[in-house]
Amino acid sequence: MESTMKQILWADDEINLLQPYILFLREKGYEVTPVCSGQDALDVFETQLFDIVFLDEQMPGLSGIETLQEMKRIRPEVPIVMITKSEEENIMEQAIGKQIADYLIKPVNPNQILLCLKKHIQSRQYVEAETNKTYREEFSDLSYMISTARTFEEFGAIYRSLCRWELQLQDVQSSMREMLSQQKEEANTAWAKWIIKNYESWFSGGDAPMMSPDVFKRKVFPLLDKGEKVFVVVIDNFRYDQWKTIQPLLGEYYQVDEEQIYCSILPTATQYARNAIFSGLMPEQIRQMRPDLWISEEDEEGKNINEKDLLQHQLDRFRKRYPFTYYKINESDFCEKITRQLKGLQTPLNVAVINFIDMLSHSRTDSKMMRELINNEGAYRSLTLSWFQHSPTRQFLERIAQLGYKVVLTTDHGTVRVSNAVQIVGDRNTNTNLRYKEGKALQCQSKNVFEITRPLQVGLPCPNVSTSYVFATGNDFFGYPNNFNYYAQIYRNTFQHGGISMEEMLIPLVTLSPK
Repeated sequence: MESTMKQILWADDEINLLQPYILFLREKGYEVTPVCSGQDALDVFETQLFDIVFLDEQMPGLSGIETLQEMKRIRPEVPIVMITKSEEENIMEQAIGKQIADYLIKPVNPNQILLCLKKHIQSRQYVEAETNKTYREEFSDLSYMISTARTFEEFGAIYRSLCRWELQLQDVQSSMREMLSQQKEEANTAWAKWIIKNYESWFSGGDAPMMSPDVFKRKVFPLLDKGEKVFVVVIDNFRYDQWKTIQPLLGEYYQVDEEQIYCSILPTATQYARNAIFSGLMPEQIRQMRPDLWISEEDEEGKNINEKDLLQHQLDRFRKRYPFTYYKINESDFCEKITRQLKGLQTPLNVAVINFIDMLSHSRTDSKMMRELINNEGAYRSLTLSWFQHSPTRQFLERIAQLGYKVVLTTDHGTVRVSNAVQIVGDRNTNTNLRYKEGKALQCQSKNVFEITRPLQVGLPCPNVSTSYVFATGNDFFGYPNNFNYYAQIYRNTFQHGGISMEEMLIPLVTLSPK
């Protein structure tokens, strides 16, 4: 029990008959202020602070419903529990419409009252205690999973668990958050070691997981071949924890048929990973088969301007004659326009790329105000949720459900919050990404990097015979020796992508059916 007594206001025209209840609650550590009318309740409510109100629905003078309405105007955050003899449906509907916290039917027993109090004014305390206890119990199991993980599926299960605990612990006062952060760092270290050991073997007959080029071939084409109408929605830079954050909102009009985690190719950047999704090819294969559609690091054009043509090329290669629509949504006004145009849509395959999350992470880098607003992982998820709740994207997905389309929801890569700058040296043609470098004669101070010296063997272009790729791991990011400390300060605690972390590489692929 907390040290300060919880304050209860109880209004009932037969309050004298409730003395046994009041004595019972006082013995349990609650302070009860009894009043016998709605007006008396309002007079006290305006001058004193209460943690909860019990309100009789049938009182002379001001009714319970009228008193409730005034109380919500004065102090809307206080939970109010309606107690009534009536079970009439319209009374319940009125009370619920006025935002009551709970509804009890007379006669009530003391334990009902006690349970109601624990639920509404002490639930956070009990949730925090139980959440902390459960995480402590699972900590050792998770540590063992991290130390023994040897397969993609095992790392996927670890990452799911870590995300689940991040979501549970973010809303409670918990000393466990620091432990969870350290455990996540351990998992990322283990993941990076596993990738460095196994990644190259995936392209020479090794047991490869599902990767970016496989999305349409393995998840979209089979649905189309069954006669399903499909809408593929690619949210750029969309992490698994962000998917779990918005999932309850989508639950209003979709059911989840399948949820899985798949692996982004390296580099975890749009030019590579998203083009691999649309083409069904690794970057070097795109360059060889369709050089007109490949944009190199040196080109100043947008890196994702050929997605529609790349998808058509993939459809042609697999001899899929499905007509399709393609939308790239960068602005709210355009999203609203597209939503209006969807009425009567019959095209079997439709694709939309939504760029808001990517813009959000980049604005976090570029704007001091956004750095203050998104100062931790929880804030990043919260802003994602707020965007989805209030953006036209939600109405866009609702309209797709109304039209009876299955949705394949995914992303090209995630993003990781970086904190540790490491020096790297390259020639003047080296790319500018903070999480990976492509160039000649790359030299890095850190040993915690993955260097690919034979790019062609992992499906990456090799502009020069001495070209290599270097990928940052964990929370590291690259900086050049010139003005190193200045740039390290600018980019520390920003969200970046391109390298090796669970957040960047282990990404959601979800199939949804309209309800």
